[in-house]
Amino acid sequence: MDNTGILLILFTVIELVLLGVVTAFFMRLKKSEALVSTLQERQEEFLNRLQFNAQLEQELVQSFQQRQKQLTALDEQLETQAKRLEKLLAQAREYSKSPSFLRQIILSGHKEGASPERLAKSTGLSLEEVQLIIDQAG
Repeated sequence: MDNTGILLILFTVIELVLLGVVTAFFMRLKKSEALVSTLQERQEEFLNRLQFNAQLEQELVQSFQQRQKQLTALDEQLETQAKRLEKLLAQAREYSKSPSFLRQIILSGHKEGASPERLAKSTGLSLEEVQLIIDQAG
């Protein structure tokens, strides 16, 4: 074999080695592309989840704000009712302390058969005062 034959064989071997290197490179490139594609899909999925979570969080915040407004309105209504009831209780206390009201209680209780001791205890008057009212009416 002469030099040209050896050179031809050497170039052929070099070309085969380069072809193997290029093939290996393209195979790795395909794997990298598949990996990049998978990563992009996962990133999109993650972003979709983040968006969904943000939307849920926003809905929760809005719901919480709405509940807070409702609670505030209910608290105001409760305060108004409490003040109204306090006024009514004060009026009832004043009315229950009036002599004519106590006289009516004692007389109606006496007609129903309640003892003077019981009437004295329930009205806060003394037994003598209850007896006097009963005697004046009878």
